[in-house]
Amino acid sequence: MTRLVGTLVTSNLAYLGQVEFDSHIKAIVPLASTEGVPSRYILPGFVDLHVHGGGGVDCMEGEAAVRQMARFHARHGTTALLATTVTAPLPDLQSALKGIAAVVENPGPGEARVLGVHLEGPFISPQKLGAQPPYTLLPSLETMRRLLALAPIRVVTLAPELPGALELITFLKAEGVRVQQGHTEATYAQAKAGFEAGAQGFTHFYNAMTPLHHREPGVVGLALERAEWAEIIPDGLHVHPAAVRAAWKSIPRTYTVTDAVAAAGMLEGEYRLGRHKVYKKEQGVYLADGTLAGSALTLDKAVQNLRGWGFAWPEVVRMTSSAAAQYIGWEAGLEVGMPADLVVLDEQLRVLEVYIRGQKLREVA
Repeated sequence: MTRLVGTLVTSNLAYLGQVEFDSHIKAIVPLASTEGVPSRYILPGFVDLHVHGGGGVDCMEGEAAVRQMARFHARHGTTALLATTVTAPLPDLQSALKGIAAVVENPGPGEARVLGVHLEGPFISPQKLGAQPPYTLLPSLETMRRLLALAPIRVVTLAPELPGALELITFLKAEGVRVQQGHTEATYAQAKAGFEAGAQGFTHFYNAMTPLHHREPGVVGLALERAEWAEIIPDGLHVHPAAVRAAWKSIPRTYTVTDAVAAAGMLEGEYRLGRHKVYKKEQGVYLADGTLAGSALTLDKAVQNLRGWGFAWPEVVRMTSSAAAQYIGWEAGLEVGMPADLVVLDEQLRVLEVYIRGQKLREVA
């Protein structure tokens, strides 16, 4: 049995306490005094539902790359993630899905749990590619069935205005797959139709979608009006902090993602995103034309950003862990019976320790 003492941070409150665990949390004991309590924060492990790569690798490259990516993000406190594909020719997608499935089925030591796949494309708008490679397809039930047979796809990003999209949304909802609107030119009416068909989420909210205008609210307006869930990238580049706060106030289960690519954790230079070349410069990642191309963010840095932008500790936990977990039906939290996936931060919010399945990682960031 392992015991940790410090400030326990849950989705509801922060308090002094002790947590005891093996593979699952066995006991939580509140403490009345600060005497002998280390100055550190104990949080549920971070959950990242949109991550392409990190530590120099892209998950489109196959099983070994997915494992390296999972180890890299684990060192930064991410204990569960969805390996996220990019739009690519179908043979590339099929190969990537097989590699991800191998990691899901046989997790390795020191790896964040790979819970499945976030399929970002190919059913997206060719007019809203952002940094996605130009291999879009029209929504197809036949193609989707072939992809579902290769790996546990938990989330699909698509453009609801495309022919066949509403039928595909209905099919995916019946299969238990979360559908998100993203990389889309949808009008408000088209976004509403997608939402009513069962597309509940919004991919990297605000980015690569029609913005809010008071006469044509677009996808952003529909989400602010009706959504319960949306993912957002809190790197300070994709979204202004004020817009992050606005989303949080309007969409009750807004959760953070990194949208990290191979350049995360690496020096400035050239990296891969699917078939694209991307370039890390300072804290951002870009195409050659200057378009943002994913991020170099890790969720420990997201925590630092959110706290610096004025979010309270329970709000930070909801955004970096519990809301994302709830969205895909995963368990994450500081509660008895929950999996012992934990991250320990020092007073400067740097990662001190990470536990996955109750096992302490040998190395952290």
